[in-house]
Amino acid sequence: MPADQRITIVVEDEPDAAEMFAEMMRLRRFRVLCAAGNSSAMSMLAKEAPAAVILDRMMPNMSGLKVLYYMRPELKMAKIPFVVVSTKRLPTDIHTGLKTGASVYLTKPATSLDIIGAAEKVLAA
Repeated sequence: MPADQRITIVVEDEPDAAEMFAEMMRLRRFRVLCAAGNSSAMSMLAKEAPAAVILDRMMPNMSGLKVLYYMRPELKMAKIPFVVVSTKRLPTDIHTGLKTGASVYLTKPATSLDIIGAAEKVLAA
């Protein structure tokens, strides 16, 4: 799929971080939509058909893993890769993230290049 057709949703409760990731991805010709937190993420995921989702694990009200848990069983979400990004870095945290359905689990501080690399990897698979 050409890079300019790869719609990726960035779910991050910190607007500055979301925009930084999104801008770096746009430079690589991704189409990026940003969701500020879990409620807007759930709504956006229900409406859009992204090629991939970059999902912050630690968000207020509902964790990113809970979003993943609820969205993964949806038929249209079953094959969409989710890249989870988190400060939680213990082996059990990473295992839980992957078991919940993350395609890739990155630990913070993850650079924009780390996130772009993970997105490109899951989209190439």
